[in-house]
Amino acid sequence: MTVMDEQVGGFLARAAAAGARQAAGTVRRITTLTGGTYNGLYTVELDGGERLVLKVPPPADRPRLAYEAELLCGEALFYRAAADVGVPAPRVVHAEPDEGPGREPYLLMTHLPGVPWWDVAEGMADAEHHRLRTELGTLVARLHAVTGPAFGYPAPSAGPGHATWAAAFGAMTGAVLDDAERYGSWLPLPVPEMRARLAAASTVLDEVTVPALVHFDLWPGNVLLDGPAGERAVSGLIDGERMFWGDPLADFASLSLFLTDAESDPAFLAGYRAGGGTTDLDAAALRRIALYRCYLYLIMLIEVVPRGYDAERLAWVREYVGPRLEAALAAAG
Repeated sequence: MTVMDEQVGGFLARAAAAGARQAAGTVRRITTLTGGTYNGLYTVELDGGERLVLKVPPPADRPRLAYEAELLCGEALFYRAAADVGVPAPRVVHAEPDEGPGREPYLLMTHLPGVPWWDVAEGMADAEHHRLRTELGTLVARLHAVTGPAFGYPAPSAGPGHATWAAAFGAMTGAVLDDAERYGSWLPLPVPEMRARLAAASTVLDEVTVPALVHFDLWPGNVLLDGPAGERAVSGLIDGERMFWGDPLADFASLSLFLTDAESDPAFLAGYRAGGGTTDLDAAALRRIALYRCYLYLIMLIEVVPRGYDAERLAWVREYVGPRLEAALAAAG
């Protein structure tokens, strides 16, 4: 048995002791999953044939962005909410997400069939792409019908939620810009100018009065598809660790990564409208979406330092994200 096997076995034993019967079987195989950039991820196959997924964050003293503390709190909350509204996603088997002295947080969940959309996007027929974007729009609208107690991140370390979305978003962007200064991350504009321009554009956030469930990482790598080519369906929305309570339109930022912008995608908008979402996107709504793109792009540019990316990855992030951040700032007005 390897050290990894012993560690994973320890988490399963903790879950079983807490009453998670699905974790009580004998482990047949443990596989390390790749593709994530922050948490450790493992597939656990039990002797009865059941498959579980274990997610374990890195030690709390490892370099990270401020919002990444206790990310698993949001992920467990997201999966439970998705189950309540009939959105396919992993189901929580057991979660101990809180960080603390001598405490190793983890999340144990069910395994879903399928492969990331990103892996099969190349060569997908237009008709299937449009059908899947419509299906995804309906699922996202269902998520946005879930509302929370306050605005902001749900982790205890984030502090009490905010009464207004403008206050929450200001705190979120302020924290990530603090990270930029702490790590010396490259940005296309100086941090003080970035703060000033985001603050000047934030008046449009006052229109948001209900804290909705936002996944905020719905790029094609986190949407699973299952079935034969031409007949695939969305089998799960995964990696809900970056969720927060906020403006539903914030999800349009990551939904547009490497694809058509969600707000100008007829297929997605048709599904979103069919699921109960609002698609009356006036000028103020488009400015809000631009602000959320700014936040997403800032995270992408700043996290490369604590992640320790190599020179090639650093160069790609700067070349891809830098111009898009500047364009989003201009669009936010």
